[in-house]
Amino acid sequence: MSLLRSESTRSTPDAGMGPEASCVDGPWVGADASIAALRTERGHLLQFRWLSVAAMMVMALVAFPLLAPAHPAQPLLGVALVLTAVNLALMAGAARSLHVREAAFLQLLIDLLAWAAFLYFGGGVTNPAISLLLPVVAVGASILPARQAWTLAAVAVGVYSMLWDFHHPVQLADAASGMHWHLAGMWLSFALAAVTVVWFIVRLNAALAKGEAALLESRAARARDAYVVGLGNLAASAAHRLGTPLGTLRILSDELARLQSLPDEVREDLALMREQVSHCRDILNSLTREAGQQRAEGGGLELVAPWLRAAVAGWQHLRPGVTLQLEVATELAMEAIVADASLTEALQNLIDNAANANQAAARGDAAVEVSARPSGKMLCIEVADRGPGLLPERIAAARHAPGASHAEGMGVGLMLAFAAVEHHGGGLDFRLRPGGGTIARLLIPLRAPAA
Repeated sequence: MSLLRSESTRSTPDAGMGPEASCVDGPWVGADASIAALRTERGHLLQFRWLSVAAMMVMALVAFPLLAPAHPAQPLLGVALVLTAVNLALMAGAARSLHVREAAFLQLLIDLLAWAAFLYFGGGVTNPAISLLLPVVAVGASILPARQAWTLAAVAVGVYSMLWDFHHPVQLADAASGMHWHLAGMWLSFALAAVTVVWFIVRLNAALAKGEAALLESRAARARDAYVVGLGNLAASAAHRLGTPLGTLRILSDELARLQSLPDEVREDLALMREQVSHCRDILNSLTREAGQQRAEGGGLELVAPWLRAAVAGWQHLRPGVTLQLEVATELAMEAIVADASLTEALQNLIDNAANANQAAARGDAAVEVSARPSGKMLCIEVADRGPGLLPERIAAARHAPGASHAEGMGVGLMLAFAAVEHHGGGLDFRLRPGGGTIARLLIPLRAPAA
């Protein structure tokens, strides 16, 4: 039951822990983190600028020499080369000192001004590429704050308006086909703009979906933590209130044991009862002694094989009538893990659930099979039964916080197991066993044993 107390004092997980084991500061942290990841991803803007450079190069080196050979290409190439230099400087970290949003706004503003200069030397609003101003504005609207997005839109409208009257005109070599090539350019510009806008919007939607998933997971984790804290309070109260009746039972059992007239079979049952009462008192004493300890950090480095055998033996002591088979791979002889009481209880809960599953399926004679082996850098422990199997929705519910559907008690045990394993940087999953039953697989990071 140490998990009940320590969950409320959860500490920050280390780098090896999965995302589900991480603490969250509030319900919106996961969503903010995911959206901010998109907003601060400068590589996307750099890729976008390389597309602009490529479009400028194609127009300067292919389109203008083909359609308007008399038009000077040097200014167009100059703008493309300047934009290339700017991109290379940004890739080298020239704007790294700026705030991420300010840097994004500056980059998009540079893109607008670069296109303004290019279009000034390339025919102004008569150039079909004028529509390529729109993707810059759309990208800004998707990743910038409202004020900066509107500023960028105003600059784009201003550039468009200036290019209406101020630009170098373009004289086509074949004026008769001018409209045809103009329409073709409009189609190509539209296609490029559509692809660019869709690319960014799809990435934004993906980030939003990821943020929503993180938000739901963080809410579930908070609900689970709140449930565990409540269990901790109940456990503390139970430890205090059960001490007196257990002490009374121990005194009565001692008095009965002194009676000489008791039959041998009753005396054996009485001895077992005294043993179980003592074990219950040990549990309560452990609750009091270990109160306030943090999990994982409060645990120590344990060799896998001795820890596993001790955990199994402790459970077997409580249920001696259940057949249990333990198999530990020889490769684990010198491997270690960070373990505390909560991890031991998680494993014992899984074993207990497996034994209950065998009994529920009228397979009480079937053995609970526990096996351990290395799996990469993880310790893989499997607990297998021959029960009816666990429903996926029941496992999903237990992963967060058990409700009324778990009144029989299995949901609490599973929830505590999930919490303990994930806090130790591991994972817990379930799968159906061929021939009937369930296999619970527990993964815990392996650590180098102490010298």
